[in-house]
Order: sequence, then C-alpha cells, then structure tokens
Amino acid sequence: MTTLTSADSAAGPEAPVGPPASGRRRARGSVWRAFLSNRKANVGFGMFFVLLVMAVFPSLFTSVSDPTAPAKFTPRLTPSGAHWFGTTSLGQDIWALFVYGAREPLIIAVVAGGLATIVSVLVGVSAAYLGGIPDDVISFITNVVLVIPTFPLVIVLSAYAGKPTLTIMVAVLVVTGWSYGANQMRAQALSLRNRDFLESARVRGERRSYIIVFEMLPTMISLIIANFLGAALYSVLAAAGLQFLGLGDPNSDSWGTMLYWADSQSALESGTAWWAVLPAIGIAVLGVAFALMNYAFDEISNPALRPVRRQRVKKLGTRRRPARTPAAVGGGGRK
Repeated sequence: MTTLTSADSAAGPEAPVGPPASGRRRARGSVWRAFLSNRKANVGFGMFFVLLVMAVFPSLFTSVSDPTAPAKFTPRLTPSGAHWFGTTSLGQDIWALFVYGAREPLIIAVVAGGLATIVSVLVGVSAAYLGGIPDDVISFITNVVLVIPTFPLVIVLSAYAGKPTLTIMVAVLVVTGWSYGANQMRAQALSLRNRDFLESARVRGERRSYIIVFEMLPTMISLIIANFLGAALYSVLAAAGLQFLGLGDPNSDSWGTMLYWADSQSALESGTAWWAVLPAIGIAVLGVAFALMNYAFDEISNPALRPVRRQRVKKLGTRRRPARTPAAVGGGGRK
C-alpha cells in the first residue's frame, strides 16, 4: 500500500484550487481592454459622454437659466441665431428645454437600470446557487413576471401609484425591469455552480454569501455590465413613453415631458416642429448609445462570438500580409 505524506496530499490533484487573485485581475483587465478596442463600444460611449457633459454642465450649451419659465420669449419664433431651434407656443426656448431635459433621462437610466440589475443579480445568482426548492420558487416568480406584457403593466402601476414623481417612476421601472436579467444571471450561474474554484471555496468552509459575492460574481462582470446597459435602455424608453402619455410629472425638465407638451400644444401643426423632433432625437441618440455599448459587452461576454471574431482577424491578416520575395528570404540582394 502506498502512503501519502501531508505535503503530497496538499499538492496532489485531489485538492481543488481556486483561481488566484492576480488571474481574476487579469481577466477584468482583459474585459476593459476588449471594451476599449471595440468600435461599437467607442462610438456608444462617445455619444453617452457628450450627453452626460450636457446634463451635468448645461450652462456650457445654453445661456438660459430657467428654460421652463413660460412667456420668457416671443412665442413661435422660427430658428435663428438667438434661438437655434425656435421657441414654443408658450414662449420657451426649445434648445434650452432640450439641454436641461437631458438630466432626468440619464438619472432614470443610471438609477433604475442599476437597481434593476442589482435585483437581477441577487435573484438569479441566489436561485442558481441555492438550487432545490428555493430555485424552483424563484424561477417560477421570475417566469411569471417575464411573460406579463411589460409596458401595459408599467402604465397600470404608474396610474395607480398616486402622484407622478421621479421616485415612483424609478420604482415602477425597477419592479418591471428585473426579470429578464435575472433569467440570464441564473443561466450563467448554473454553468458556474460546480466549477472547481467554487468547490474549493466550499471545502474551505466559506459562507454562501462570500462564495456568491467574492468567487462567483467577479467571473460574471461582463454579463452584469451588459445587463445594466440593457436595463438602462429599457428604463429610458419606458420613462419617455410614460411621460409622453401624461403619467409623469408635467412640470419636470425631461425629454418625455417635452414630447407631452408638444403633443398637447399641437407643435407639428403650429409651426414649432422642433419642439417634438429634438427630444425624439435625444431619446434615440441615448438609446443607440446604450444599445451599442450593450452589443459590445455582449460580444465580449458571449463565448460563441469570440472564435468568429478571431477567425475574421486571421483572415484579414493573411489577406493583408505581403508576399515575401526571394531576396527578402535570403537576407540580401544586390546593392
């Protein structure tokens, strides 16, 4: 019979070893390098950055300090040097309304998208890791919420929530926007549940909360960011739709509120078309920015897309590589 010493048993293949911290840091660094080298990500982040600067520093883009004050200018002015996109039928500068209206959609995107992502991660990862009856109950609730038509549910909840405020709108968007991400998180966590580094953490006697937060979630960072971008895109579009229908605060500075007042004042028929067109363009640009960054992180986090991209790069490299001449192969030639 062969005996094993304590050193042999510690070094043998029977003891599962988790990934080192330096390896996890390299993995996170490779995600950001891939993000920075992705063309869709660069374009999307550039569009988002411009809107972010406009929302944080509106005075850099317009000299008007109170754009919602009525009768501040002559109503229904055509576009000119003083008013780039004209004025509304209420005497407000359309460009100033647009600039100050960028702040609330960004707040909704970040807050509602972030909270919905947190709920998705907690629900999906916990259900997958716990398994058994908790997984069955959580999955059932998630699937029920997932199959309910989202936008009609948002309208119903907003209508019965009371006075329309930004807090209520964010709460409604979080309640209706977590289920899709939770399904994705659960599927990804199920594929990681029996990996060696998680088994190693269980053998060490780590708590479940520690394993989920410090062992499992760092390997899902790209998927979490992609889910956040998707939830932010949903929040922006849903909030604009609610405000356009009059279920938001009519006195707020927002692109959706601009659309609501433009529709109620018949902007397209009264010669103030930019009152409706400009906020629609802003919502579309913000949505495209989130969509492009979401597609970029989907390419980074989806293993099925990586071999295709490598193969394309190799094909382009072989096509562009110049043929080597005999003189170059031989290392010399006539001088």
